[in-house]
Amino acid sequence: MKFLSSAVVMLSICIYGCGSSSTTVDDGNISDTEFAWAIRDGIPLPLEPIGNPMTEEKFQLGRHLFYDVRLSGNGTQSCASCHHQDKAFTDGLTVAIGSTGEMHPRNSQTLTNVAYNATLTWANPALITLEAQMQTPLFSEHPIEQGIDESNQNAVLQRIMDEPRYAALFDAAFPEQGSAVNFANIIAATGTFVRGLTSFNSAFDRFQMGDAQALSDSAKRGQTLFFSEDLECFHCHGGYNFTDSNVDRTIAFVERPFHNTGLYNIGGTGDFPADNQGLFEATSDPSDMGKFRAPTLRNVELTAPYMHDGSIATLEQVVDFYAAGGRNVESGPYMGDGRLNPFKDSFVNGFSINNQQKADLIEFLKSLTDNEFVTSARFSDPWN
Repeated sequence: MKFLSSAVVMLSICIYGCGSSSTTVDDGNISDTEFAWAIRDGIPLPLEPIGNPMTEEKFQLGRHLFYDVRLSGNGTQSCASCHHQDKAFTDGLTVAIGSTGEMHPRNSQTLTNVAYNATLTWANPALITLEAQMQTPLFSEHPIEQGIDESNQNAVLQRIMDEPRYAALFDAAFPEQGSAVNFANIIAATGTFVRGLTSFNSAFDRFQMGDAQALSDSAKRGQTLFFSEDLECFHCHGGYNFTDSNVDRTIAFVERPFHNTGLYNIGGTGDFPADNQGLFEATSDPSDMGKFRAPTLRNVELTAPYMHDGSIATLEQVVDFYAAGGRNVESGPYMGDGRLNPFKDSFVNGFSINNQQKADLIEFLKSLTDNEFVTSARFSDPWN
């Protein structure tokens, strides 16, 4: 665990249009933080925004807000409604459902190690801070998630102020402010809690730290397959966080990649369903059709169903999908052979795998499950 005192890391972020950005970090403060990150040796610290440095007081306030249904327009939905701790902060549904019952076009992503994501959500290259991303679930109208708008925002704040526990929590988190209950502070605190959801205590991590017995023989064989050029999994899901979309204090130039995996190819034109076209929705570049961010595979055993639209139910089916080099939709409105999608990533070429190798690969993926993360009282619902 790293727990050093000093100022927050200096960070400057420049956006040079969609899909191209850089981050410059003053690595002179590479290990400095006032927050008790639960991170094992060998893993660099996440970035902390200059305007919202991590503190334990904000983390605890954010934990209460994350699990509080008062933080929604109709008082029925919290952040945790779509991010359950026992499912590595996903919800187990094909797509998320908002506070008014409206279905989101996409699957709820895990919040595992979200502090390390180079971009947030499935396919938005401009969303690079949790504080900016949180505007969407709180205030979005299409689709409605927590449903806060001009008609109810004062009532939402009043509900928060009426809960006796919050007075001390806000005072501790923002001691320099007189009246601290406002949406800016709610976002800062909730972002702090979510940023602190770190997970580096899986069997794989213990194996990396020298425990030779932490992985089964099957998982070790699966690890070899995972990092092989034959399967090529590691190209998009490599590094300590098992994704190629990663940022931390040691990285001077940040890559923000997105990938088309051949999930659809409507009409043979490379098209994806109209409400789910990935990076193309931000750039309007035809070559970005169907490109999405590769999520971390940490705790992937617990985050089914899979893919951006939750259209693949099990890990076994995911392996079959990549072995086939994509998916052929043989009928219906989305008919088309994704294996032949002209915008498909060059690493998704398909591969041969027998039943034992498939079982070994899945065993390795299951070794990335961090049971402490999904049961820790520190990350749990404080209202229970």
